[in-house]
Amino acid sequence: MNTLITIVGPTAIGKTALSIQLAQHFNCDILSCDSRQFYKEMTIGTAVPEPEELAAAQHYFIQNRSVFEDYNVGSFEKDALKTLDELFLKKPVQIMVGGSGLYVDAVLKGLNFFPEVDPNIRPTLTSELETNGILSLQNKLKELDPVTYQNIAITNPHRLIRALEICIGTGKPYSSFVNKEKEPRNFKSIKIGLIADREIIYDRINQRVDIMMKNGLLEEAKSLYPYKHLNALQTVGYRELFEYFDGNCDLDFAISEIKKNSRRFAKRQLTWFRRDPETIWFNFKDDKKIIIDKITETLIS
Repeated sequence: MNTLITIVGPTAIGKTALSIQLAQHFNCDILSCDSRQFYKEMTIGTAVPEPEELAAAQHYFIQNRSVFEDYNVGSFEKDALKTLDELFLKKPVQIMVGGSGLYVDAVLKGLNFFPEVDPNIRPTLTSELETNGILSLQNKLKELDPVTYQNIAITNPHRLIRALEICIGTGKPYSSFVNKEKEPRNFKSIKIGLIADREIIYDRINQRVDIMMKNGLLEEAKSLYPYKHLNALQTVGYRELFEYFDGNCDLDFAISEIKKNSRRFAKRQLTWFRRDPETIWFNFKDDKKIIIDKITETLIS
């Protein structure tokens, strides 16, 4: 049966390097499901694979969209499944990699069905965001749906507003519509997780941010500053520098906020991925032969 090997884990843990090694071993391609790497204007701040890494295996969904396009998880699910159907005709094993839990689940399990709600709710919530700040929405979600509050990126205003409009529009928690029966997939799934001690993860994140700044993240963010309202740019690494450009903090503080928010993001990633008992976890330093042997064993079982 066709099999999709998916590599998950916190940011900066080494998922890209492992995905390339596996793609070369199994002679297959790589689908990225990192929701920030879709956008061609965002290279440094999203840790897009280096040119030599992209050349080492065929990649899909890397910088294939513009920040000016309206692209969401539903669109990605359809595009990814269509691409997989085509790739499986050539090779029965394919690789998917990324740290965006919602996008991983969309491909492996399918999206949840949410009913239509009053379209006036979203503008009201957007106005509240602009007037009272994101904390107001976070507190509202915590009250209406503590389960979702613990499981989504609460620093992402788009995700917050989406969850709240369902809560308000239906009178039921957003989480009550999650994990309903979905259309089965026509491929087998093997999910590999990479992990390390928290201190190591945090140190790798801090080092990555320093490298990003050295490689020109400040200039990249400045070029995108006029478009800071776009949904694609409501993300760690850019949002903090926009605050600096707005004059709300100095550069050192903005950099420290990128590191802090990246660490928080990594913590949420681990919370999300650890919910799946079928994920096979490895230490990020484990010999790749151990991982390949385990995958091969699972493939033939």
